[in-house]
Amino acid sequence: MKLFFSVGEPSGDQHAAHLIEAFRRRAPQMEFMGYGGPMMEQAGCRLNYQLTNLAVMGFLRVVPLLKQFYDLVQKADQLFQTERPDAVILVDFPGFNWWIARKAKAAGIPVFYYLPPQLWVWAPWRIHKMRAFVDHVLCGLSFEPEWYAKRGMQVDYVGHPFFDEVAEHTLDQAFVDEQWRRPGRIVGVLPGSRNHEVEKNWPLQVQVMQRLRARHPDIRFVVANYREQQRARCESMLDELNDGQPPLPIEFHTGRTPEIIEIAECCLMVSGSVSLELLARRTPAAVVYQASIFLWFLKLALSQVNSMTLPNLMAGRTIFPEQLVILRKERAVERLTESLDLWLSDETRRLTVVNELDELARRVARTGASSRAADTVLSKLAMPSVARRAA
Repeated sequence: MKLFFSVGEPSGDQHAAHLIEAFRRRAPQMEFMGYGGPMMEQAGCRLNYQLTNLAVMGFLRVVPLLKQFYDLVQKADQLFQTERPDAVILVDFPGFNWWIARKAKAAGIPVFYYLPPQLWVWAPWRIHKMRAFVDHVLCGLSFEPEWYAKRGMQVDYVGHPFFDEVAEHTLDQAFVDEQWRRPGRIVGVLPGSRNHEVEKNWPLQVQVMQRLRARHPDIRFVVANYREQQRARCESMLDELNDGQPPLPIEFHTGRTPEIIEIAECCLMVSGSVSLELLARRTPAAVVYQASIFLWFLKLALSQVNSMTLPNLMAGRTIFPEQLVILRKERAVERLTESLDLWLSDETRRLTVVNELDELARRVARTGASSRAADTVLSKLAMPSVARRAA
């Protein structure tokens, strides 16, 4: 059996790699190919293109890449004809993956969407694309199956692989112990996994750190960078942004996100799926995302929910305070500072949030997502009805 993956986000690369490993445990001779990232390649997927290098958000950032995306869709179409995979598995990245699904459907290949786009947030009428080009949806969030089923989709709830990855990851205890031995209370800082997120949000995060340090001289900041390139960029921007200010007690690490979330009293984070790891580790966080005016108007027109943070959506209330920043950056910086200051000043309030996260995690932090997803795909491919729907 041969499976084609199309994965465009760095987090999706991690989730798809775990899914590939789950397939390998069940069928060691399976072949994997497609578009994705380095973790998938390490797990045994033959990459036809490293798509995660093109992970961007926003219309203006996508436009310069349209020719590359078009060429990749055409290349996938050729691969579907020559390689004839038994199924196509998509992970998030809808703008591009709709086209991959369309080509797979035209070639008569079953399409599975693992961790589907959040249509219940943005423009739910796009469900017609899902019905037209996707055979089966594998949901990661507990409230999604009902939404998709009511709209005529074949759907299974498998759980979110982030919870698998947290449970399976062995923390570097030497790093954790060394950090805890050092003086100073720890605030974790997560600048995001995309380059443009770092560029936009890191300056705001630096301002928050400067204000917090003035209020709490005993704290220090530990930054979790996704890539070395982003770490270097944060360090260079810090020199510019901190000009004339007292130096911040700050250190940067790459590949230490779980450890930093674990050791921090609280975190300042850019909005993203890493919020699920903060939930799993019961670490309070204040969330920021700087967006363009265009994106803000798009949100007003198309968004169906009032939160950008997954734990808040799962809980149906605000646990992580969040700031979507458009123009009034100073106000956002002050509000983020106040949220973190409250937890650093009052342990009872911080523990209240920890307890709320614990209660939510007990309900939704279900492990075994990768195994359930692999079992579901294999069982569906064994059913003649799937092949008939694809044809």
